[in-house]
Amino acid sequence: MTRKMLLSLLAMAALPLGSTPPGATNAVAQQVPVLRSSSTDRETVSLTVYNQNFGLVREIRSIELGRGVLGLEYGDVASTIQPETVHIRSLNRGNPLSVLEQNYQYDLLNPQKLLEKYVGRIVKVHIWNREEEREETVEAEVLSVNGGTILRIGDEITYNVPGRISFPEVPANLIASPSLLWLLSSQADRQRVETSYLAGGINWKADYVMVLNEDDSEAGVTGWVTLTNQSGATYDNATLKLVAGDVQRVGGRGDMMRSAQKLAMEFAADEAFSEEAFFEYHLYTLERPTTIRQNEQKQVTLLESPGFDVEKRLIFYGAAQYYRGSYGQVVSNQKVGVYLDFENREANGLGMPLPAGIVRVYKRDSAGAQQFIGEDRIDHTPRDETVRIKMGEAFDVVADRRQMDYDVLGSCVSESSWEIDLRNHKDDRSVVEVMEPVGGDWEILSSSHRAEKLDAHTFKFTVDVPERGEEKVTYRVRVRWC
Repeated sequence: MTRKMLLSLLAMAALPLGSTPPGATNAVAQQVPVLRSSSTDRETVSLTVYNQNFGLVREIRSIELGRGVLGLEYGDVASTIQPETVHIRSLNRGNPLSVLEQNYQYDLLNPQKLLEKYVGRIVKVHIWNREEEREETVEAEVLSVNGGTILRIGDEITYNVPGRISFPEVPANLIASPSLLWLLSSQADRQRVETSYLAGGINWKADYVMVLNEDDSEAGVTGWVTLTNQSGATYDNATLKLVAGDVQRVGGRGDMMRSAQKLAMEFAADEAFSEEAFFEYHLYTLERPTTIRQNEQKQVTLLESPGFDVEKRLIFYGAAQYYRGSYGQVVSNQKVGVYLDFENREANGLGMPLPAGIVRVYKRDSAGAQQFIGEDRIDHTPRDETVRIKMGEAFDVVADRRQMDYDVLGSCVSESSWEIDLRNHKDDRSVVEVMEPVGGDWEILSSSHRAEKLDAHTFKFTVDVPERGEEKVTYRVRVRWC
């Protein structure tokens, strides 16, 4: 059955008995015309990409449809389209277009599929005759293509014939690219049709390059958006929008059909994004149209800030379980974590909501060469919030932690005494923050340094450790954890 005949039957099935579609004749059984629309009919296309590996495609096409019931093969759509999300409407006055039926065709043309469609049919096999140095052609019936091509040639059944196979035509149910097939009722000769749908395999992420100054007090940052298109379609001169935030989705095909082809890289840093609040998310719009090709990775500048204040912090963390048992020596020569803090404020040269991504930090050495010093991942960060990134572990600042005493006062009550030895091997003094996540109900009975309560389960000591020197912190604490 041809596609046109099928559409004719679909049209008949979609109508009430005895009725006639608008613009159609009483001869309902005549073949329904099938038109094709490709990306050349596009007036505009916009792409909204979410950082959860899916995007919203919206395009407007001007299509010569004619009047009556007809079929429209809507091509050049993403191969990762979710058909159930498709929405179509006419932009003509009065919306003179209705969709009677929609089919998504994804049985794509390739040699294996072509052979499968010709099982039980006659093809031609072209075999090279080495002795006569010419090609000979024989007719063959395709019997099977499971594990190899099995043919009947004359009275013989054979397989893996060394030759090329030619086919009289492409089967009607094989297409070169994924398409939507609609059965439409049109009331205008030419329609401006708006179509939107969700598609997987398209994603974006944010990356940041931060350069630290000589004394670690100031930095500059450049933010990049990296867009990856593996949706199976190309979007020419598209309006590009990016949504940052955690959008709720219910299962589905957001991560399906990923391409394994090598990505191309394109840099486009001449225009940046504008940002706006959108529902409970943030929307970033590229201030110019851009072409997003299939199997391409594109980078565009998101933000630039030449200088803002940062604070380097050395932090030594404990653990809540230390206070619930007898340990003695807990850690020895443990290195201290190095962190950078900065405020995402306009006064700091920033102030744009920062999408989640990786911050990579560089610093120039004494010869002026820029060196990589660490990276960390940040979450979605609103403006006026503090950003903390971990650089790594300090080389020259180490610490020992020892439990000097442990007394059980009840089934879940204890007192313990602690000694923390901080050693600084640098030529400059260092300030180390000792963070103690104690847990439960706690009370510090005595301490060598002033303890600062951060919350119900954490206190800290801020310790100034001299150059090439050491400093000891001692304290006794009572803890109840039940």
